[in-house]
Amino acid sequence: MTDPGPRGDSPAEGAPPPAFRPGQASRPAGAADGQPGPRPPGPGQAGPPPFPLRAPLRLSPKVLFIDPVRMLPSLLLPLLGVLFVGGFSARSYGWALLGIVGTVVFAIIRWATFTYEIAGDRLETKRSLISRSMRTIPLERIRGVDVSTPPMHRLLRLAVLKIDTGASGGDEEAELDGVTLEEAERLKALLLRRAPRQEGPVPEAAAAGPAERPIIKVPRRWLLYGPLSGAYLLTPFALVGGAVGLAFQWGNELGFGQDAAWNLGQWLWERPYLLLVTAVLLVLAMPVLGALMYAVFTWDFELKRRDGYLVAERGLINRRSVSLESARVRGYEIVDGLAERWAGVVRVWAIVTGLGDSQTRGQLLPDVPRAVAHQVTEDAIGPYTAALRPHPPVARNRRLFRAIFPWALIALVSGVAAWGTGTMVWWVLLVLSLLLAGVGIPLGLDRYASLGHGYDGVRVAVRSGSLRRSQAVVERRAVVGWRLRQTWFQRRGGVLTLIAGVGAGKGGYEAIDVSEAQGADFPAEVTPEWLAPFRNPAPPEPPSTPNPQTPPTGPPEAPSAGSTVTPSSGPLVTPSAGSPEAPRVTPSAGSPEAPRATPPAGSREVPPTGSRGAPPAGSSDPPPSGSAGAPSAE
Repeated sequence: MTDPGPRGDSPAEGAPPPAFRPGQASRPAGAADGQPGPRPPGPGQAGPPPFPLRAPLRLSPKVLFIDPVRMLPSLLLPLLGVLFVGGFSARSYGWALLGIVGTVVFAIIRWATFTYEIAGDRLETKRSLISRSMRTIPLERIRGVDVSTPPMHRLLRLAVLKIDTGASGGDEEAELDGVTLEEAERLKALLLRRAPRQEGPVPEAAAAGPAERPIIKVPRRWLLYGPLSGAYLLTPFALVGGAVGLAFQWGNELGFGQDAAWNLGQWLWERPYLLLVTAVLLVLAMPVLGALMYAVFTWDFELKRRDGYLVAERGLINRRSVSLESARVRGYEIVDGLAERWAGVVRVWAIVTGLGDSQTRGQLLPDVPRAVAHQVTEDAIGPYTAALRPHPPVARNRRLFRAIFPWALIALVSGVAAWGTGTMVWWVLLVLSLLLAGVGIPLGLDRYASLGHGYDGVRVAVRSGSLRRSQAVVERRAVVGWRLRQTWFQRRGGVLTLIAGVGAGKGGYEAIDVSEAQGADFPAEVTPEWLAPFRNPAPPEPPSTPNPQTPPTGPPEAPSAGSTVTPSSGPLVTPSAGSPEAPRVTPSAGSPEAPRATPPAGSREVPPTGSRGAPPAGSSDPPPSGSAGAPSAE
């Protein structure tokens, strides 16, 4: 019988070693952690098949239909220049065709020289177009995966996968532009599942439930709230400005010169009624185009929980899916404008650690009713249960002053100028400034009413703003420090700005114009262990009282009045005459530190020359001249 050899990981003699690739475990397949692998085959037996070498992956070849089209805008001006210079001849068309072919060849080379691979605990992307570059991203550093499908990608069933590690600010760390939808979902599930979660426990609401659970799907009728946010209201003016810039930049190439655009502008300037009509049309188009753009970007907004992640999907033309790790969510920010507050709707963003481009990727809800927003944040992140604390009246006076004083000053200057010159322009400016000063009164009061801060034992909340009011709610464990800021005007009013430093979101959230007492008490309430040594210092320790039963370790003191010193073989503690509580300490005879013996009754002891001590007890002589000793209390 052939000896199979020792058990272990090394292959038997004569058996070909298994193929090895980076990131692959050296333990044989089928071996459990801490257990030996299967017995290797003996001589003459067929060894196990070698591990297959997996080639690096590439993007889908269908992306070659997209790259040349995306490059055409940058090639449009050169191609038009070639055609104009060549007089639209056959030779100019040939050069233009050669440029298009070169673009396609360049796209093919870019596709062929880009690979990606998940090797062990890292993602590797390689590109070797001109210079070879390789980027390695540890899976444990991945904070989120963003999958989007632009229009051309959607037609070809492709997707763009962006990986965010939070280390590159607002940009993504890696991008795979042109993977199939199936590959994008596979990579997304693999990258998010392999990324560990070690920054605190997930809330109970996040831990419960199935692997995928819908939280909310925004109804399409709520898209009518879009114009209230004001985010897309300036779309008509942006389109007109872009058209004017395009005419001045590409006018000559498109047969519409800059001179023609300038002449058209002068013609409109000479007819102010046409400018007024154009302005009115743009203002009327603001809510329509704003609502249209809002619907394009937030179409079918859906928030759900999937495998420990909050997943937000939205978009009509470009469908986008953003995943936020629940364990890294530290709170949320509720934002509403003045018009949104009147309608009772708000927007919600998540406060996440290590998230780049948080204003775009961190959106949890578009414009939804306030009650729905509070219900969703309570389910997805956690509730805030305490009321906000008001700020001192000085904060109200400061807001009223800043809302009224500038316009009142302009009104004063305009009134003086109008009285001195009598020009109509100054009278119009006077009326407008007075109206704006009057509007500043309710605006200042609303800004004061919006101020507040609070703590419910788990989460900290701060709120401020009026035209754009924001309330940030962060967990207490996310607070990493406090900062007090006080300007010269705030010192005069006795208020300050308290900033809670947070390692997520904006990095810090302000409680504006709190009183000095609130600025000292609130941090001590939220983080008492940080400030307790400064607010309540430990009292000094009382001086220790020597134990009368223990012989003194230092030099002996002079015997007290009324005590006697007698030689003895050991220490003797006896109360003195007339004082039962005063002990009499008698050191051993012959001790070098023993005091002099008590002189006989009626005798007199003369102190040594140069002695600065007091005379012995019982002596009627005063202390010698120049002595530092004081007479006895008796």
